Amino acid sequence: MAQSLAKVYLHLIFSTKDRVRVLPDEIRPALHDYMGGVLREADCSSVEINTEPDHAHLLFLLSRTATISNVVRDLKKGSTNWLRGQHVQFRDFYWQHGYGAFSVSSSNVDAVSEYIRNQREHHQKHSFQDEFRAFLRKHDVEFDERYVWD
Repeated sequence: MAQSLAKVYLHLIFSTKDRVRVLPDEIRPALHDYMGGVLREADCSSVEINTEPDHAHLLFLLSRTATISNVVRDLKKGSTNWLRGQHVQFRDFYWQHGYGAFSVSSSNVDAVSEYIRNQREHHQKHSFQDEFRAFLRKHDVEFDERYVWD
């Protein structure tokens, strides 16, 4: 085959360090725009981005030439620096070290987008940690509870 083609959707989830509830509602739209820009720079297309005070969900189309780890690194590093430059309250801001990245089939993109948009309602019933554990189990990801959180 002469041409390399790919269409890989990823649902990326990561939290603030120690799940500190530090991201206020008023910063979220600009933070989402910034993260979308980081994805564009990596030649990835954002589908849905949402944050809660203690974590982030991103659904995007992974570039054929990008690696997940590089995209995550750039998202976290760029958004951390951006947040720190916004206000003194973010001067000690950090994302957690780890992340979860889960493949999404084209047929489920709309459902995952809706799920990401409705995080506020979802987290009235489920904590971030319970949600993340459920994702790991649903996707058959083996994990050791001692090393999932920081």
